[in-house]
Amino acid sequence: MAGASLLTLLDDIATILDDVALMTKVAAKKSAVIADDVSLLTKVAAQKTAGVLGDDLALNAQQVSGVRAEREIPVVLAVAKGSFINKLILVPTALLISAFAPWAVTPLLMVGGAFLCFEGVEKLAHRFLHSPEDAAAAHNSLAQANADPAIDLVAFEKDKVKGAIRTDFILSAEIIAITLGTVAAAPFAQQVAVLSGIAVVMTLGVYGLVAGIVKLDDLGLWLTQQASSAAQSLGRGIVSAAPWLMKILSVVGTTAMFLVGGGILVHGVPAMHHTVEAMAATASQWPVGGLWQVLVGNGLNAVIGIVAGAVVLAVVLLVQRLRGSSATH
Repeated sequence: MAGASLLTLLDDIATILDDVALMTKVAAKKSAVIADDVSLLTKVAAQKTAGVLGDDLALNAQQVSGVRAEREIPVVLAVAKGSFINKLILVPTALLISAFAPWAVTPLLMVGGAFLCFEGVEKLAHRFLHSPEDAAAAHNSLAQANADPAIDLVAFEKDKVKGAIRTDFILSAEIIAITLGTVAAAPFAQQVAVLSGIAVVMTLGVYGLVAGIVKLDDLGLWLTQQASSAAQSLGRGIVSAAPWLMKILSVVGTTAMFLVGGGILVHGVPAMHHTVEAMAATASQWPVGGLWQVLVGNGLNAVIGIVAGAVVLAVVLLVQRLRGSSATH
């Protein structure tokens, strides 16, 4: 009897171990599937937010420019710290909206898209309404401020950091809103993983690149002082290319505003979305159809973005004018 009981016990233990092994295997497969889903969702979200990222990079590089060379990296680190705090506010807020007011995701995306388009049109308007002489005067004023020991550069840096953090908050909100729209239908745990991952990767990526961009001219200058003629040539090339890089980033960022913002608005209005899709599908029948399909689809998104941004800008200017006239009475 004792032997039979022992064999029965051993058989039960073996069965339990088989069950545990089976459940572990199933759990591992599910974990792998979840990890793949998170990876896929993160990749899709990163692709959709890449346009905003380009503008975020250009704007932040411009925001922290103008400080003394030895203070550039500390200023970038201060803005990066503020950016992480922004994300700590925005990510839980986005998750709460997704959990308790999922209907608000699309309207928030539409607002974010309209703001992107408005910001893009405002940048274009500023560029056309202000002459190169105005920009040169502002640059000279900044250079004189840096050279004048009477100027409180600590206060100047604080203003720069505060302005950059405010800009980061707006652009981070757009990135989080676009990401939330991508993962809105996913389980809550995957939403947490994707939003947190995007927040960390975007912040490290943007401010790591910003730090590299603002120190490019220093790198170029250091290379020009080396003994090697090749290093000197490379240094001169970097010094010459640095301003052009900033201009290219600005153009890419502005273009991305219209592409991303217009795309969000188009997707938010089903009739408009189907019309754009139909026109892009028609273009796919032309020679080199795939290329035309992409160009027509993105081109229509950009045009719609420009029109929407112009409308928002007109409304903002009208409101400002009405407020100004009412304040004078």
